Amino acid sequence: MTQKGAKQGGPERGQAAYLPNFCSIRMVFGVVISAELLAVILTLASIHTFQEFAGELSLRSLFIQWIALGGSALICLLRPWISHLRIWQVGVIIWCSLVGLTLLVSLLAIWILGLSDTGPFLIKSLVISAVVCAVLMHYLSVQYRWRLQVEAESKAHLQALQSRIRPHFLFNSMNTIANLTRTDPALAEEVVYDLSDLFRASLSDAQRMSSLGEEIEMCRGYLRIEGQRLGDRLQVKWDLEALPLDAELPALILQPLLENAIYHGIEPSTEPGHIQITGRYRRKRVNISIRNSLPVGANKARRPGNRMALQNIRERLQGFFDEEASLSVSEVDGEHQVRVAFPHPWTEQ
Repeated sequence: MTQKGAKQGGPERGQAAYLPNFCSIRMVFGVVISAELLAVILTLASIHTFQEFAGELSLRSLFIQWIALGGSALICLLRPWISHLRIWQVGVIIWCSLVGLTLLVSLLAIWILGLSDTGPFLIKSLVISAVVCAVLMHYLSVQYRWRLQVEAESKAHLQALQSRIRPHFLFNSMNTIANLTRTDPALAEEVVYDLSDLFRASLSDAQRMSSLGEEIEMCRGYLRIEGQRLGDRLQVKWDLEALPLDAELPALILQPLLENAIYHGIEPSTEPGHIQITGRYRRKRVNISIRNSLPVGANKARRPGNRMALQNIRERLQGFFDEEASLSVSEVDGEHQVRVAFPHPWTEQ
């Protein structure tokens, strides 16, 4: 990470969206399950004997699922066009669209099945649809306010994380630079550039967006700084295969994980330790694994930590990628491993 390659800013993350992504498989699955539960409830309320249950449920399920899946597709199509409107305007448009879709599907059902009591059927269908859609709009409003609160808390956590760069890292880095100025001025200059890039990213706006390429380059610079200080005690292996470096993600996702690996795994050990960073891109998902050795023997006791960095990273990933991203921590073959996965391309914004 050189001074030339450093960037002063980047794209910022937008406000949480009022409408969730109804195109996602997770959301469609939830819609199908909710629609089926509604069909079961309405069937139980209308039948007189349980012998009628199977036949009534099959027809009612087919009718409701057509409306539910059609409504999901309709919201998915309308979302890019109405996302800039006020919340109440979005609610009215979606409510009217879903009730109109119910009317259309009801007329289609009347035509296919040849129903005679069209009036009561239409009125009942539209009333139920209007009530369910109103409840849905209220639920989306509550969920939207909750997501805004989570986003605000995540931003506050990130600001706290940015303000607590461990003082010993700064002091050790400055000592390393001081020593290098006497023995290798050119290398000292590179370390200064790496350190300035790291602090520029750490002190920037909490909402700034970054790219996978920028995050990886920042990690390389951070590890170069620590490598000058730890020497042979730190061995780093990179195994990155065809990663989409333009993939967008929140800033400061990977570097804190490497800092934890060094602080808890490499520094306490008197023996040489290693960190392996593995990256793969499969099925439109980026998978990054950071694996580090742990102290052994008398140094095996873990350093204390409040796990704020891990929780903050997990919240920011899930907040930006609408819970399609994940961060998992495990111990594999006696080594600590953190895995980060997120989708690319991502069109949730």
